[in-house]
Amino acid sequence: MQALLISTAAVAIAEIGDKTQLLSLVLAAKYRRPLPICLGILIATLANHALAGWFGAAVAAWLTPELLKWIVAASFLAIGLWTLVPDKLEDEDGVLRGHASVLVATTSAFFLAEMGDKTQVATVVLAAQYEPLWQVVAGTTIGMLLANVPVVWLGARFADRLPLRVTRMAAAALFVALALWIALR
Repeated sequence: MQALLISTAAVAIAEIGDKTQLLSLVLAAKYRRPLPICLGILIATLANHALAGWFGAAVAAWLTPELLKWIVAASFLAIGLWTLVPDKLEDEDGVLRGHASVLVATTSAFFLAEMGDKTQVATVVLAAQYEPLWQVVAGTTIGMLLANVPVVWLGARFADRLPLRVTRMAAAALFVALALWIALR
């Protein structure tokens, strides 16, 4: 039970103000469908953190820190540029047509955004220190949900007051800045 509680607290705290929390807000404001967004976050986090816990140490052994840095920087740059492109599946009002489309979009975006993120790294470290692994993955996933689900529900509720174009531009700028920061440090 200690692994579950420590993992939950560590990730919930690390996630506050993180880029994936901003992504949660953007998705909520854009799609206005909290339930499939929250399910997408759950699916993406479970998959991402399970991979981090099981394969993180092996991947770190295969790749040099320098190569890993450039892969992460390139990924953030790609996400930043991708954020600037409006989705083609949108209706005129900017809302995806079905819950399944929102679920797939959220799961994909959240999974990619979590790659190389501090909460993914925290999951690797926690999995190396605590057992059983399922408690670490469950704890990090619960921590992620504790930090993001309220943002999704509030973002969906107040979406009419959020300027989506400005939000998309800010999110893109954040990802590009992260890419530059990682590449230059």
